[in-house]
Amino acid sequence: MNAYAPILVLGALGAGFAIFSVVMASIVGPKRYNRAKLEAYECGVEPTPQPAGGGRFPIKYYLTAMLFIVFDIEIVFLYPWAVTFDALGLFGLVEMLLFVLTVFVAYAYVWRRGGLEWD
Repeated sequence: MNAYAPILVLGALGAGFAIFSVVMASIVGPKRYNRAKLEAYECGVEPTPQPAGGGRFPIKYYLTAMLFIVFDIEIVFLYPWAVTFDALGLFGLVEMLLFVLTVFVAYAYVWRRGGLEWD
């Protein structure tokens, strides 16, 4: 149990700071509410009613999500590979080259579909 004591103390300090911050903000903070502040945040755009079956989203949203997931997964696999690079040898190098090639295929697809153009 002594090994976990610093972790528990740090967690208690973090939770205490979070609770203290929220309570003090509600006590000391300004309380000037108006209709605009109580509305949902919509990035300055007035919300429009949605069709019954939901609206159609442009493909750019899905391409952006796919690009994020592809590179997120790539990083998850590249860090352990980089740490054990010497122990894996040639087999590890070939496997990682095949993996990176697969990632580049997804990258090329997103690039071709216009997922990297942000205008």
